[in-house]
Amino acid sequence: MSDPSLECPASTGIHGGAVTALSTHSHPYSLLSALPSGWVGEILDEELVASPRPGLPQSRAAFMLGVELGEALDKRRGGSGRWCFLRAPELHLGHDLLVPDLAGWRRERISEPLDPGVSFLTLTPDWVCEVLAPATTGLDRTRKLPLYAREGVSHVWLVDPDARTLETYQRVKRGWLLTGSYEGDAWVRAEPFSSVALELGSLWLPEVPEQTSFLHAAP
Repeated sequence: MSDPSLECPASTGIHGGAVTALSTHSHPYSLLSALPSGWVGEILDEELVASPRPGLPQSRAAFMLGVELGEALDKRRGGSGRWCFLRAPELHLGHDLLVPDLAGWRRERISEPLDPGVSFLTLTPDWVCEVLAPATTGLDRTRKLPLYAREGVSHVWLVDPDARTLETYQRVKRGWLLTGSYEGDAWVRAEPFSSVALELGSLWLPEVPEQTSFLHAAP
């Protein structure tokens, strides 16, 4: 069933847990403003794809990974300064609009400071990370990975908070090569950040003991 709050001149449907709006009369960019609050819109091969807001495990993993890498590699956090990281940047790459959970650029490729008045970037990242969720796993693996390869991203990480795993990929001539697979509380040194010892367990929410009561927000 389509989401009734998506009032736009397009057909809508559910695909892999994400709402996809297929543009028939309007350019996909014109439909972004019609998305409900809290949804993330991307344009993949001239198709508007909307994904739900990340859950708590995904938010935790993305935040903590940014902290771990930033403290080691971002100059303002006391790191080496060799990288610039952004959380959920809007990337305009070719005809596509992509919003990875994290993206990083080697500092030598950024000749000037980022303009705070610009809402999107056209410079292809050297590294992106997608934090998988049940509603977006198919989208990230089958739709976005080929686009990242086509646009010249060198490394992709896929973090799955539910399975507590990290997969690392490097772009090769024919697509992506799986270079590492890690799980649980492993310590990770992986390209392109092999100088950083990443504590994988820091990305996960604490396991919930059995018979634990949860705190819920009042209606």
